[in-house]
Amino acid sequence: MLNVLAFAPFNIWPIQILTLAWLFRQISRTTSFRRNALTGWLYGFGWAACGVHWLYISMHDYGGMAGWMAALAVGLLAAYLGIYAALTAGLAGWARQRWQISSAVLLLLVLPALWALSEWVRGWLFTGFPWLTSGYAHNVGPLAGFAPITGVYGLAWIAAVIAGCLAMVSLRSGRRILPAVLAVLLACAGAALHLVQWTTPVGQPITARLLQGNIPQEMKFSNEALLSTLNMYDEMIRSAPADLIATPETAVPLLPQQLPPDYLARLIRFVQTSGSHLALGIPLSDGPNQYANSVIGFSPDPASAKSPYRYDKHHLVPFGEFIPFGFRWFVDMMSIPLGDMTRGNPLQLPFAVKQQWVMPNICYEDLFGEEIATQLAGAYYAGLPQASILLNLSNIAWFGNSIALPQHLQISQMRSLETGRPMLRSTNTGATAVIGPNGQVISELQPYTRNMLSASVQGYQGQTPYILFGNKLMLALAIVSLAAAWLLSRRKR
Repeated sequence: MLNVLAFAPFNIWPIQILTLAWLFRQISRTTSFRRNALTGWLYGFGWAACGVHWLYISMHDYGGMAGWMAALAVGLLAAYLGIYAALTAGLAGWARQRWQISSAVLLLLVLPALWALSEWVRGWLFTGFPWLTSGYAHNVGPLAGFAPITGVYGLAWIAAVIAGCLAMVSLRSGRRILPAVLAVLLACAGAALHLVQWTTPVGQPITARLLQGNIPQEMKFSNEALLSTLNMYDEMIRSAPADLIATPETAVPLLPQQLPPDYLARLIRFVQTSGSHLALGIPLSDGPNQYANSVIGFSPDPASAKSPYRYDKHHLVPFGEFIPFGFRWFVDMMSIPLGDMTRGNPLQLPFAVKQQWVMPNICYEDLFGEEIATQLAGAYYAGLPQASILLNLSNIAWFGNSIALPQHLQISQMRSLETGRPMLRSTNTGATAVIGPNGQVISELQPYTRNMLSASVQGYQGQTPYILFGNKLMLALAIVSLAAAWLLSRRKR
């Protein structure tokens, strides 16, 4: 449970390594698959239950689910997430017994490799739930320099290697100097790599205005508040020109055909007369029972009025935006609108804003770094415009005044580190922020306030190793580590 302190908003990143070192030390003391799996599961369960307890708010406070059932659902999710750590611990004990490997091989090769692989699998199996992946704890630490090379899962592997070194130092053996030196070298290498500029500025900076409406979630879809919400965003959008004006996810909670007849026309006139570009979060429909969580973009070009830019969310949230097979009964117990939506294409073009190209992603999508890297790499190899600025539109008012907001900001910071590009965040209740290409928060609005964040943003071009290779480098490191452990065991025998 202490793991939660390693992540935002606490950012005590050494706790992640220390608790993992403790877990590795426990695993090294026995070869019992059952005992190690139970130890690993308890570790994973406490980590997940404490880290994502705020899901209770969305299901109970806003979804209308009974309190005991919402608590049970969070517990069951944490129990499921604990399985990944359980398999890591159990398989490590099995490998040690089967291969007859030493503690050093177990702690420096086998456990870090299995740990990183389990984190990676958690990020895509059953559509993935990579929230609080252990690498996120290190976006503010010395290991952050590895992010543009290995991504967040590679950071998980490196942190696990350091944890293995600390576990070796804690054992009563003579081999303490070498693992301690290795841990220090990895930390120093990460700090040095953070000074490398993988990307370079491109074009002229643009002015951006990010809106934070602070609409309470219980009012967002209520008929009584719809008119005031529409008027508020209309006033905020037209209050001042900017090269890019961005609203939160589904800031306009109605389909275009449900809006007052002149609503979008007023916004288009403002865009054309002011020379602004508008990225508007709005649901769209392409037919009966076909709804997409989308961003439409209007530019000063007159053709944009009839054919606006469009981005449809690709990676949907289970239970929130699509219903997994066999779980219709569970969703029916909650009163969450727009619960089953259609997916956008995996590769979509960015939005042209003067000399910059802005690539949107919506809420949960920025958890999946390889998908964003694939967008950038796909455009690069296809000779298409490549995004120079990332834009996240979110509404996580579903989770109330909880640590979910700073945790999500930390995730966006990792995407900037991996891609070497700035990230703009326009959210309903927070965290609305501008993040630099080095992952540092440049400016941020106070959460739970109605306000606008204005900034000048410089776009960046170029390819980080992570854009080009995604998670392949981490997978190669993990596989090579396991192969080396197996070869060492054969040589010993």
